[in-house]
Amino acid sequence: MNLAPFRDPAIAARLIEETHRVQSRPWVIMETCGGQTHAILRLGLDQLLPRGLELVHGPGCPVCVTPAPLIDHAIALAARPEVILATFGDMMRVPGTASTLFAARAAGGDVRMVYSALDALELAHTNPDREVVFFAIGFETTAPGSAQAVMRARSQGVANFSLLSAHVLVPAAIRYLLEDPGNRVQGYLAAGHACAVLGGQPYEELAARFDVPIVITGFEAIDLLRGILRVVQMLEAGEARVENAYERVVHHEGNLQAQDAIWNVFMSRGREWRGIGLIPASGLTLKPEYSAWNAQLKFGPPAETSTEPGICISGLVLQGLKKPPECPAFGRECTPGHPLGAPMVSAEGACAAYFSYQRMPEGRDDKSPGSEGAA
Repeated sequence: MNLAPFRDPAIAARLIEETHRVQSRPWVIMETCGGQTHAILRLGLDQLLPRGLELVHGPGCPVCVTPAPLIDHAIALAARPEVILATFGDMMRVPGTASTLFAARAAGGDVRMVYSALDALELAHTNPDREVVFFAIGFETTAPGSAQAVMRARSQGVANFSLLSAHVLVPAAIRYLLEDPGNRVQGYLAAGHACAVLGGQPYEELAARFDVPIVITGFEAIDLLRGILRVVQMLEAGEARVENAYERVVHHEGNLQAQDAIWNVFMSRGREWRGIGLIPASGLTLKPEYSAWNAQLKFGPPAETSTEPGICISGLVLQGLKKPPECPAFGRECTPGHPLGAPMVSAEGACAAYFSYQRMPEGRDDKSPGSEGAA
């Protein structure tokens, strides 16, 4: 067991050995963040753990679960001469039904990459004759920034700024997966950065109702190994509760100021998750008092129909029902250079992680057709 690349190899070794010692039967654990997925594969943690411990990858990438019709709507807005469409760089290459924002920019649309919602608001200040639409993506982590931008736009009387919200909530997605009769996950690793905003309280009802252990963890090897060990210990003991293995960042009550910003501006509603379907109370939409800054009200709603490539099984990957190498297109028709689904193009997507760290299906490697030039 080579742990030399780890920051604290002795601690990592103890955690791995204890997990091997404690586990007595097979368990399935889901990590709910794409950053965790990438870290697990990059560090090879899944190969150091007991064989009977299966890690599966959930809908932990907000870019991946943004529905194609909403991306299509953003592309259509970008084509309007009066609009500047601003968004995070992660969204540029994610396919809608037939195109991307990158292609929209190449075709003449004014699409700009920004680092925050406040950057988009600044564009509205400096371009008073244009309509600036911020395509807002993210879980609870980025929602406070979007809320702050909208509050500032109202207080400053900035009428040429609006929000196209694709914000979604992680606890609602976990509830949806737990309610699925086909669910096979027995324990969860909750994403530390999202829990830093909402805290552990939204997960407590889930742990109690579904009798499932949930551990909040971070993204470094020790964080992940601690979280996995705690989940296994609870599963073996027949216990189900929320534990925090990321104490240096996450407090039980979360960030109250950030929560105030979110719930001042947004309200929850049902939202389509790409590859999964409609999840009740999982999306954030602007409250009626902020309707003047709601892009869907200002420019009209998106189309409601779209099609995904038939060969792509990204929806099953996002639900933890399949792993990327089980897709017949993985590493062949679908690569980072030519992605069919969002989990291959996104920096946090599970398919991109498997491709990047060479977790190819047996008999296939990175020289498969279509992989040339892929990053």
